[in-house]
Amino acid sequence: MMQSMYSHSYLFGGNAPFIEELYEQYLVDANSVPNEWRDYFDKLAQAPGAAERDVPHLPIQESFIQLAKKPVIGQRGAAATDWEAMQKQVGVLKLISAYRVLGARQANLDPLRRMDQAIVRELDPATHGLNDADMAVQFNVGSLAGPQKLPLSDIIARLKQTYCGNIGVEFMHITQSDEKHWVQKRFEEALSTPRYDAAKKQRILKQITAAETLERYLHTKYVGQKRFSLEGGESAIAALDHLIQNATEQGVQELIIGMAHRGRLNVLVNTLGKQPRDLFAEFEGKAAQQMASGDVKYHMGFSSDIPTASGPMHVSLAFNPSHLEIVNPVVEGSVRARQERRKDTERKTAVPVLIHGDSAFGGLGVNQGTFNLSQTRGYGTGGTIHIVINNQVGFTTSDTRDIRSTMYCTDVAKMIEAPILHVNGDDPEAVCFVMQAALDYRMTFKKDVVIDLVCYRKLGHNEGDDPFLTQPMMYKKIAKHQGVRAMYAERLVQEGVLKAEEADAQIQAYRDALDKGEHVEQTALTNYRREHALDFSQYLGTHWAHPTDTSLPQADIQRLTDKFTTLPEGFKLHPTVQKVLAARKAMAAGEQNVDWGMAETLAYASLVTNGFGVRLSGEDSGRGTFSHRHSVLHDQNRESWDQGSYVPLRNMSDNQADFLVIDSILNEEAVLAYEYGYACSAPDQLVIWEAQFGDFANGAQVAIDQFISSGETKWGRLCGLTTILPHGYDGQGPEHSSARLERWLQLCAEHNMQVVMPSEAGQMFHMLRRQVLRPYRKPLVI
Repeated sequence: MMQSMYSHSYLFGGNAPFIEELYEQYLVDANSVPNEWRDYFDKLAQAPGAAERDVPHLPIQESFIQLAKKPVIGQRGAAATDWEAMQKQVGVLKLISAYRVLGARQANLDPLRRMDQAIVRELDPATHGLNDADMAVQFNVGSLAGPQKLPLSDIIARLKQTYCGNIGVEFMHITQSDEKHWVQKRFEEALSTPRYDAAKKQRILKQITAAETLERYLHTKYVGQKRFSLEGGESAIAALDHLIQNATEQGVQELIIGMAHRGRLNVLVNTLGKQPRDLFAEFEGKAAQQMASGDVKYHMGFSSDIPTASGPMHVSLAFNPSHLEIVNPVVEGSVRARQERRKDTERKTAVPVLIHGDSAFGGLGVNQGTFNLSQTRGYGTGGTIHIVINNQVGFTTSDTRDIRSTMYCTDVAKMIEAPILHVNGDDPEAVCFVMQAALDYRMTFKKDVVIDLVCYRKLGHNEGDDPFLTQPMMYKKIAKHQGVRAMYAERLVQEGVLKAEEADAQIQAYRDALDKGEHVEQTALTNYRREHALDFSQYLGTHWAHPTDTSLPQADIQRLTDKFTTLPEGFKLHPTVQKVLAARKAMAAGEQNVDWGMAETLAYASLVTNGFGVRLSGEDSGRGTFSHRHSVLHDQNRESWDQGSYVPLRNMSDNQADFLVIDSILNEEAVLAYEYGYACSAPDQLVIWEAQFGDFANGAQVAIDQFISSGETKWGRLCGLTTILPHGYDGQGPEHSSARLERWLQLCAEHNMQVVMPSEAGQMFHMLRRQVLRPYRKPLVI
C-alpha cells in the first residue's frame, strides 16, 4: 500500500526524474524554475540539517560516465575482467534457478504432442548474459547436484535432463526449505532418470500388458458396454504395482484407494486381484446380488491382501457411487479411523491414495476442501498420494481455454504447497520413478504429493461415445499412436532385456487366462487374516431400532457430572459458562430439569468412560452454535493463542476412550464425507457431524445423496439415519416456520428417519447412547 502511495505522489514514482531536473536547474539559476518550485527548494535549503550550499549533481555523474568509457590498463583491466566473470557466474546461477522454477513448461510431457511448446525466455542462456563463447567455460554450479564446477554446456545438459525430459517437477512454490531441498536433491542427483534392472523392467512390461490386454478383451467380448476404459493411461497400473510392492518397506500396512470410474475395472482386476470371471458375471448380469438395490460395476469397491517382499499389503478400493471426486474425503476419513485403531500417531501404517481425473481435480470444489483438511488436527492423515490420470480431456472438452483458469490442472494443489510431479504416461519407467519419489516424500514429511500422469483417452468418454465429434484433431493423433505397451516392448527388445516373441507371448498368455476367467498368476492372498481387520458380522441382520437399555443409575450421573464440571486449578471461566456448569451440577442433583446440553454431555461422558470413542465435528461444535454445549472451555486469563483450553470429556478417567470435538473448516461437503468415511471404519464409535442450519446441510447434499441415503439400503428404505434438530429449531420465528418444520418431519417419516426435537433432552440422551450400544452398523448422525 505504501509503495502504491509513493508511486502516485507528486514527489515520488515516475515524477522523480522531472523533479531532479528542476532541482539541477535551480542550483544553477534559481530564477530558471517556476515560482512555486523556487519557493519549495528555498524552504528545503533552510530546513534544519541542510547543507550550507548544495552543488549540481549532473556534472559529477557525467564525469564518472566519461571515466568508465576510457580504456583501462593493469589492475583496472583485471578488475574489469573479474567483474565480467562475476556477472557471467551470476547469470549461470540465475539460469539454474530458472530451470527449477520453469523447467516443467518445456518438459516432454504430452504423448500426443498436440501443441507447440511455448518458448520460455528465462530458460534461454542469452537472457542471463551467456552466449556460445561461454559454453566451454567452467562455472561454479552452486547448489546444483554434481561436481562443484562444470562447463556451461554440461550444466545446461544436466538441467534439461532433470527438468525438461519426460518428467517435469514443480516444487519452488514450497516455502519450507527442508522440503524444497529434498525434492531438488532427489531429482537433480538422479537427473530424473530411473535406472532399473532387467527384472524390474520386465515386471513393468507385464503390468502394462495386463492393463492393455484386459481393456481390449472387454472391448471385443462386451461390445458397446460401458466400462470407462483406461486405455492410454495404462502406466497407472504399473505405478500402483510399484507403490504396493515398495510401500511395505517403509512400514505401510494398508493402502486405501479412492477413484472415480475411469480405469476402475482395470484397477479391480489387475491391481487388487478381482477374479476376471466375477467381472464377466457383472457384465452378463449373472452376478449374485447381496442387497435389494445395487450399483453399476464401475462404482464397486473391493479389498484384498497383496503379497510383497516385505509382507502382505492390504489394499482397499472404496465404493464410489460417482459424482467423481466426492469419494476422496470419504477415503481420508476411513484412513484416519484405521490409523487410530492401530494407535498410529506417526500415521504411517495406513496411507490414502486418491486417483483423479484431470478436469475433476481442479473443477470440483471438494478437493479444495479435502486439501484444506489435510494438515488440520482433527482430519490429518499424514499425507496423501494423489495420481491425476490426465487424459487431457474434460468430459468432451479438450480446449484448455474452457476447462480451467490455471496453467495446469494440478495447480489447485499448490494451496498446500504440495510438490507436483508431471510425467509422460508413455514412459512407464519414469512413472514408477516419480511414484517412488512421491512415496518417499509422503513418508518423510507426512504431507500430500501429486503425480500428474499426462496421457490420453483412446476411446470416447464411454465406449458408446464418438470422440471425433468434438476432438477430431486429437483423435487423429490417437489413432496413429501405437500404445504404451508396444512402445515399451520395442524399447526393451532394443535394450536386450527380452526378445520380441517373448513380449508377444505375454499378450497371448493373458488372453488365454481371461478365456478361463482367471488371472495369469494369483495376485492376491486367500484366507489371510489381518491383525487389525474389522469384524462386521455383529452389525448385520438386526433392525436399526433394536431395543437397547441406555439408562444410567443416579449415582453414575452424579459421578460423571462431578468429573466434567471440575476444572484445573486457576482456570478462569467466562461468567456465562460458569452459570452453565453451575446449572449442570443442579441438574445432576435433581434440582433442575435436564436440558439439551446436559443430556448430550452425559451421553458422551458415559460412552467414553465405558470404552466407546466419540467424534463430534461441525462449525463451532466446541461451543455449540447456540452456546449450549461448551465441551471446550477457555481460560479467560490465557496469554498464549495455543494454550488455555480444557476439554473436560477428555479427562474423565485414566483408561477412557477418546473424545474429539472439532471446530471444522467452512466446507460441509468435504467434512461430512470425511466423517462418513470415518464412521464406516469405526463401527464401535459414535461419529457425529453437526450442521448449524439447513443451508449448511444443503452444502453437504452430495455426500448425503451419494453415500448416506444410498449407501446402505434395505427394501428401498433408508436405514437408521438420525436427524437431531438443534436448540432453537422449534418451529417458531420467520427462519423456522411451523410449516417448514412440519414438511421436514414429513420427509423424515417418509424415509424412516428418526428425529429428535430440541425439547426432548431425555430422548437425546438415550438416542446418542443407543447409536453405539445397539447391535447395528452405526448410522451417521446429523
